[in-house]
Amino acid sequence: MNWYQTWNNPLKNLLWWLVIIGMLGSLPLAYMRHETETSTKNVEFVFDYRDLLDIADLQTNPQKFVQDQLGNMKAAGIGSMAVYESTLAEFKESRRIDLYNSREAAALTQTFGDPSENFTYLLFTNNEAQQKLEPLIQKTFADLGVGVKPWSFKNRGGLVIQMSQDDASIKAMDPDPIAMQMLKDQGFQLVVRLSNHREFKSNDMDRLLKQLHDLGVKRIIVDGNEVPGYTEENTEENLNKMADLLNKYGMGLAAIELLKEPQKGFSTLAKQTNYNVVRLHSFTEKDGEKLTEPLKKSELEGRIQGVSDRFVLAVKDRNIRMVFINGHAVKSLDRAKVVDPLSAYYESLTGTDGAIPRIEKFGFNLGPAQAFEVHTTSWQKVARVFLLIGGLSLVVLMLSFFIPEGTLIFFVLGLIGLVGVHVLSANLYAQGLALMTAISAPSVAVMLAIRTVRSGASAKWKSGIGFGLWLLLRTSLISLIGIVYEVALLNHITYSLVLQQFRGVGMLHLLPIAIAGLYLLFFSENNTYSEKLANIRRILSSYISVLWIVIAGVGLAAVYYYLSRTGNEGQASTVEKLFRSYLENTMGVRPRTKEFLVAHPIFVLGGYLAVRYRHAVYLLFIGVVGQLSLVDTFAHLHTPLHISLLRIFYGLVIGAIIGLILCAAWEIVARSWKRWVKPQLLK
Repeated sequence: MNWYQTWNNPLKNLLWWLVIIGMLGSLPLAYMRHETETSTKNVEFVFDYRDLLDIADLQTNPQKFVQDQLGNMKAAGIGSMAVYESTLAEFKESRRIDLYNSREAAALTQTFGDPSENFTYLLFTNNEAQQKLEPLIQKTFADLGVGVKPWSFKNRGGLVIQMSQDDASIKAMDPDPIAMQMLKDQGFQLVVRLSNHREFKSNDMDRLLKQLHDLGVKRIIVDGNEVPGYTEENTEENLNKMADLLNKYGMGLAAIELLKEPQKGFSTLAKQTNYNVVRLHSFTEKDGEKLTEPLKKSELEGRIQGVSDRFVLAVKDRNIRMVFINGHAVKSLDRAKVVDPLSAYYESLTGTDGAIPRIEKFGFNLGPAQAFEVHTTSWQKVARVFLLIGGLSLVVLMLSFFIPEGTLIFFVLGLIGLVGVHVLSANLYAQGLALMTAISAPSVAVMLAIRTVRSGASAKWKSGIGFGLWLLLRTSLISLIGIVYEVALLNHITYSLVLQQFRGVGMLHLLPIAIAGLYLLFFSENNTYSEKLANIRRILSSYISVLWIVIAGVGLAAVYYYLSRTGNEGQASTVEKLFRSYLENTMGVRPRTKEFLVAHPIFVLGGYLAVRYRHAVYLLFIGVVGQLSLVDTFAHLHTPLHISLLRIFYGLVIGAIIGLILCAAWEIVARSWKRWVKPQLLK
């Protein structure tokens, strides 16, 4: 036992040095991530050309409408158009062909049709369409094993496709070559959406990608749930061939954010193309419908401003480099006409307080989206040792607050366990250690604050305000240690592109609260283990009063409300959204509400009161929400580091100021109570 204590007692002090050394050794990795995410500043606005054709189809002169809107889009900063794999339906909408079923063709030619026939009859609208599209259509249906034969009517060439019109109209074929050439001639960058609807043949894909490369296509967006080449059999072989072709023609991918499920095979293609990937934000047709509703002028202006804010936040706060805009026409009964959101889009981009001038103000440029240039350092391998030892030391420090005698055992067992996990899965090791350090740092920070008050050190301060501010600063700096480990451990490009996600963040929202609460109730006093156990028994055997039930209900409601506000699915009221928008537009980066309005101010007030009242330590406990929020801010790994740093800095500064106001309010109320209310109660 003496031998164990000889090593255990000094280790508790050594752990802090190991944590600090590990943090310093990890800083170069965090800097490499900053270099990577700032390596490209191009932002590309893309409009869905198919949606433009849909809107034009409801206009008096569809072709003129398309040309006018292309000019408007160019002027508004939309420099790219997205084209899809073509279908007969799209060719018809583009006025390149006319389609008929067997019955309609018989009526057109004034002949008797065959009752047993249900084919598709096609007429080209002009010679250019026939010259460019006929070989494409014939090859598509020949590959499907469908018969195709020539047909004509009144000097217009055409085809008869031995398939029903409904079925033939949706068969995928190469993108419209006429549309792509026209868009390129007008100065648009082309972005192509490819699906996995057709059988993957490397020769055909090679031919298609070469054609797209010659038209200047640099990026592919996957259309559907599977990447081209993904199959139940030979998937790896096909995906490798697809990746080789993308590399051959210098084409990259776009990762659509907030998909319900990842696109199958996307991660494999991304890895095989050396992560030539950009993040894409999709503004959907449903989003656009909100701009076509019958609104008052002020309401429409507010929604347009909301669209502008959304685009800016996507680029600035989430590393988005491609914004994909959809839209469709709506028949408005209130206005008795067909309306579309296009003019509202233009206003949101370049109008008053438009998105593009604001994006450029933040240092971004309009242009084809480029993949991040991944920066690495030779220090990476050495830093792994620092991360392992330092991160483990931080976790053991947290455990030592509860069982200080087990420090050495925790360290040895933790070291063996982490090395074993790393051997089994490097990814699981990185995420696991990152989560443990993210939980440990704010827990240790708040428990140290509680210990400072419990030990009586706070009573030695002459200034309560000075102690409150110093305690907030010290506690936040300790929480920042966890941030450094979190960022360094998860600095791979896949996290920035959200191809991998930081799992277990939900535990970060609750465990520090539970850990700090457990410490406050049972371990913060300098008691023996027998006394602690007796205290636990006393609480567990206490009679439950109605007041306790009410307090428990309020506590559960608070936890539920807290969780409902946390994460991407968190809910916020309309008033709060307006307040958030005001902060964002005023400060450039919005601090988190629960930090600067709740946790930090109450923590400062708790420190201020702790100089005179020991029970103020319970106010410090509330501050754990703000401390874990600091770490959680950096768990959004797609957010640039400098944005997250500004967010927590603003939160601390504003929170401290509001905390000082609370201290002043407390003094006013306390002195008023002593001077006027208390004497009246004593009479």
